[in-house]
Amino acid sequence: MSLTTGHGPLAARPAGRFSARLPDSLLYVEPHPRRVRGLVAGRAVVDSERVLLVHRQGQPPTYAFPAPDVLAGDPAPEPAAAGYVRVPWDDIDEWYEEEERVLGHPRNPYHRVDCLRGGRSLRVEVAGVVLVDTTDTTGVYETALAPRLYVSPERVRGDLLRPSGTTSYCAYKGVASYWDAVVADVVTADVAWSYEDPRPECGQIAGMLSFDETRTALTHSLPPPAPLR
Repeated sequence: MSLTTGHGPLAARPAGRFSARLPDSLLYVEPHPRRVRGLVAGRAVVDSERVLLVHRQGQPPTYAFPAPDVLAGDPAPEPAAAGYVRVPWDDIDEWYEEEERVLGHPRNPYHRVDCLRGGRSLRVEVAGVVLVDTTDTTGVYETALAPRLYVSPERVRGDLLRPSGTTSYCAYKGVASYWDAVVADVVTADVAWSYEDPRPECGQIAGMLSFDETRTALTHSLPPPAPLR
């Protein structure tokens, strides 16, 4: 994401603007100076230190490899780079950059996550009951995405929440665990999520909760984006 998805500069609905219109078919290709390996049943079928990262509109970045560095399967040619091929992500059991496993998709080198303590207000209600009403919040400002507020569990009516069993994965923050709200025996599913063991760059929000505005009555003091003229 970042360059080509969300509100990134090469996305369909960028947050900013260029001084001239860009072609809709524009993509960006760059060297990715890391050893990338793909394992199937424990055996490396991709092993390359000559990797390219390809950014296409509306998609996460993808790897492209010199054809000799793909040792099995039936890779497709990469139209953006002569002599390079691409391997479908799900054809590989485990992807690694250096010795670190990569889940979901290749991480975008232009994606950034800043976690900033602040005094912005957050109020959350479910079924007319207040779960959160505080200004002790941490803002998560993530490239190409709207900012979100996280709060410590101490600021939440934890007696009204229970783990839901739902999880999701973010390539930049890690594995999220979700929480149901139970108010007067009525369950509202997946109203909040937390990263119990986030990636190091997001360690500040470990164990904190953020809330889904589509499943709760949520108000906050985050400013709307300024209009471009």
